[in-house]
Amino acid sequence: MTLSGAPLPDAHRELAHDPALLPLLGAGPLAHLPPAADPFASLIRSVNGQQLSVAAAAAIAGRLAAATENFSPALIASARPEDLRGLGLSWAKVRTVQAIAAAAQSGEIDFAHLAELSDEAVIRALIPLPGIGRWTAEMFLIFGLGRPDVFSFGDLALRKALEKHYPGQDHAATVQSWSPHRSYAARLLWRTFHVTPAV
Repeated sequence: MTLSGAPLPDAHRELAHDPALLPLLGAGPLAHLPPAADPFASLIRSVNGQQLSVAAAAAIAGRLAAATENFSPALIASARPEDLRGLGLSWAKVRTVQAIAAAAQSGEIDFAHLAELSDEAVIRALIPLPGIGRWTAEMFLIFGLGRPDVFSFGDLALRKALEKHYPGQDHAATVQSWSPHRSYAARLLWRTFHVTPAV
């Protein structure tokens, strides 16, 4: 199976065996998601994007990047909270991004070596931070570390997609059947709803 003469990714080809996914794959394969060049900045972006539209998240992230020399942990940690609030972050997100920056500076979280950990180990490392829940950690795994086999049941759009395309079925079993390509399946379902998490 090819598109315009280019080989399809393994995930696209293998998920085509799912009858419910097959028509959703008709729009073509998704682009490869490599690990982010800066995992710390990726997590900051994930936190910023919580409960915001993609456009609003992008605007705030742009202001934050400009004010902190492209998400410098030292500058975020040392910034006056009211200055970060003035960029558009909520007070809760100010607390979270400064906690992440402090953890990066102290070595509590070694962002340079998170990629060496398992998915669950990454989640365990992140969720003790204030404002970081499992959903944020899972978005970081997908978009920050480029992990191929992550699916977030905490994501409302994904739950709605499962209800729409697999009514009355065991959704946990359905998602498990997509392994080791659950991240690709999640991105495909987001695409059918014309949304992508603001990360």
